[in-house]
Amino acid sequence: MTTNTQFPHDFLWGGAIAANQVEGSYLTDGKGLSTSDMLPNGILSPHQTRAERTAGIKDLAIDFYHRYPEDIALFKEMGFTCLRLSIAWTRIFPNGDELEPNQAGLEYYDKIFAELAAHNITPFVTLSHYEMPYALVENYNGWGNRKLIEFFTRYARTVFERYKDSVKLWLTFNEINMSLHAPFTGVGLQEDASEQAIFQAIHHQLVASAQTVQLCHEIIPDAKIGNMLLGALAYPHTCNPDDVIAAMHENNQWLFFGDVQTRGRYPGYMLRYFRDNNISIEMEQGDVDTLAAASVDFISFSYYASGCASAREQEKEVGNIIAGVPNPYLEKSQWGWLIDPKGLRILLNFLHDRYQKPLFIVENGLGARDEITADGEIIDDYRIAYLNDHLVQAREAIEDGIELMGYTTWGPIDLVANSTAEMSKRYGFIHVDRDNEGNGDLTRLRKKSFYWYQEVIKTQGGSLTVTSAD
Repeated sequence: MTTNTQFPHDFLWGGAIAANQVEGSYLTDGKGLSTSDMLPNGILSPHQTRAERTAGIKDLAIDFYHRYPEDIALFKEMGFTCLRLSIAWTRIFPNGDELEPNQAGLEYYDKIFAELAAHNITPFVTLSHYEMPYALVENYNGWGNRKLIEFFTRYARTVFERYKDSVKLWLTFNEINMSLHAPFTGVGLQEDASEQAIFQAIHHQLVASAQTVQLCHEIIPDAKIGNMLLGALAYPHTCNPDDVIAAMHENNQWLFFGDVQTRGRYPGYMLRYFRDNNISIEMEQGDVDTLAAASVDFISFSYYASGCASAREQEKEVGNIIAGVPNPYLEKSQWGWLIDPKGLRILLNFLHDRYQKPLFIVENGLGARDEITADGEIIDDYRIAYLNDHLVQAREAIEDGIELMGYTTWGPIDLVANSTAEMSKRYGFIHVDRDNEGNGDLTRLRKKSFYWYQEVIKTQGGSLTVTSAD
């Protein structure tokens, strides 16, 4: 049946993309090599050095660098009011430590934001989305070096001053908690780095994030800047209190980042973890005050799947990088990720109760293998069902009293998968003619879900289908 599931009139509808997964042109117009460029097979594979580097599918990606007018026009056709995208740090400061920015990179994003403005689409910009200048890894040991706070805030100041009139929604670091699971991608450290080294690098990143929040408030007073978490909600595997405690510890691993960025201090459970594991964070004078003075304006997060935690050793399965005990009550996607729409409502309530801040769902989607019919169509009913059911639960959370700013699907156009660097894992409403070997002419094709999402936005969610189970 269809029921009234309309969202607030000022709700932001759209999609989310990342520079390193769509732009291509990886060395064009003065761009430097990024950490993402050194992972041709995705973040689940060992990174290469500059000398070892081989070409990868991300070098061209889907050529958004040149095709952005066509793609933005398609987003507008769907009815987008918001596009979450990232600026490639290496387009602005190719090596990361320059004193002056690369003007060609700045001019490129001038054009992007002008194109979005022409279509009345609100830009929502992530400053660092799973990439940083690789030269900072080579020359400074990545975020393990405190100098990166200075380099990152110089970059942030540069783009805030440049785009202060055109961008009013910002994020600091994409899925900042991912550094615990993929340290090269998150903080530019080797995958076998010690916990001591990883948490020290994370501290530098958290201080940089806090300074960036302050800079944004100073330079763009009418802007809002948030953080971004990988919403990896873990349920207790059973009602055994030991499993409940295991789930508490599992959730604290990622909530720690939200606690620091929102409450401005290291939580007691994390200080205990440091004591129990002989981790000592070196802080400079002023770090505590910096963190305390820079609470984010809103909490944003990705949500793809939930997981389970158990106090007993059990076989785990990977879902969106993070491993968890399987949940027998949930179905799985083609990539083995648990499909849990109601988990989104639970997570929204969980985060609202903890932080009392506005929330924004900035990534949610289904990676699947699509097939083109003999008639040249893509009938992706599986994607429609996934998104429909998650949006119904998002609306339920609004009814629960949660202030939800918007919803941007990942990714509205087929792009290169981050974890595995493949094209066959498709998320988009728009098909891109390119395969895992790089074959294809990059032609864009509207899928069935394109028209479904168009109707959802047009009706403010009124066209969503609600079943009795919801």
